[in-house]
Amino acid sequence: MDRQRALRRRLATQRLMSAPLPSAADVVRLLTCVQSQERDHSFFALSQRSRATTYAAVRAEHDAGAFVRTHILRPTWHYVAPEDLRWILALTSPRVEQLERPYLRKFGYDEQTIGRAFEVVSEALSGRNVLTRKEIGAFLTRAGLLGSGEGLGHLLLLAEQRALICGGPVKGAQHTYGLVDEVVPATPERTRDEALTELAHRFFAGHGPASVKDLSRWASLTVADVRRGLAALDGRLEEVDVDGIPHWFDPSVSARTTRGDAAHLLTTYDEVTLTYPAVGFPFAPGVPEPEEFPWYTAVVVDETRVGTWRRTVGRDRVVVETLLAPGTTPRQRALVDDAVERLGAFHGLPVERVRA
Repeated sequence: MDRQRALRRRLATQRLMSAPLPSAADVVRLLTCVQSQERDHSFFALSQRSRATTYAAVRAEHDAGAFVRTHILRPTWHYVAPEDLRWILALTSPRVEQLERPYLRKFGYDEQTIGRAFEVVSEALSGRNVLTRKEIGAFLTRAGLLGSGEGLGHLLLLAEQRALICGGPVKGAQHTYGLVDEVVPATPERTRDEALTELAHRFFAGHGPASVKDLSRWASLTVADVRRGLAALDGRLEEVDVDGIPHWFDPSVSARTTRGDAAHLLTTYDEVTLTYPAVGFPFAPGVPEPEEFPWYTAVVVDETRVGTWRRTVGRDRVVVETLLAPGTTPRQRALVDDAVERLGAFHGLPVERVRA
């Protein structure tokens, strides 16, 4: 499979060039986990793939618990469906916790101290209470424990990895936390082999064509674990070579293009760019590399990265700056203009366009 065809299939599989899914939560289930450090940017990424086309619609789903924001897969924020949270954490958290141990030791968190802190957090959140990081920190400070700064962040990340807490509804502009056992329904446990097989299938079905190393990095799994999950799928996936690298996808997942030509304003941590470090979108000549022009976002047209963009949301408008390659055609620029207008509609604001 040549690169362009593989990239087009990814765009269609992830619903950027095919029929949108009914809801933002459906997108999260398709992709299994969606990276979301930049919460509002990642809301836009979900809207681009669904019929929840406005910020308000995506946030309403999030705040109602249709999908959860938490640290999962890697030591970073992701969205995950409630029914997937526990089994994915059970599979992937041990390796993430290994990465966290030096930081926990740095801030004086041995197992006894962690246990005391978790008791405080559990008591503060019990009764379906949801609190911001700062509010939880106040409870810890009153208990004589570290309640602020980087150390608090690592403690809460560990509590998420151990399925004690997870994200709750947005409070003002702040992220909140709730108790997993109170806000996420109980789900059946999986054996490790069952979880490996399920995660491998879900990843390649939602992200394919993708490689073994793509899944290994994405899920903090060893290459041996990925290959074990692949072997258990026993022919349910199709294997192709892309740029000489074996890739897999699920042929039963429709990748029929239905949206026609379009430009895509892809956010910093979009799943269709960040997931594939080896075989990604080629840069058009003259596009600044991220280190030269550090917006880190991508404008993609015709399976090519033709530029970068950023936006500033104000009270009465959204300012969208774009920087496109000098060889971008008038047709491509018109498609980018359409994409910018869709971003404005997502925020419910008129757009002020700035061409950098």
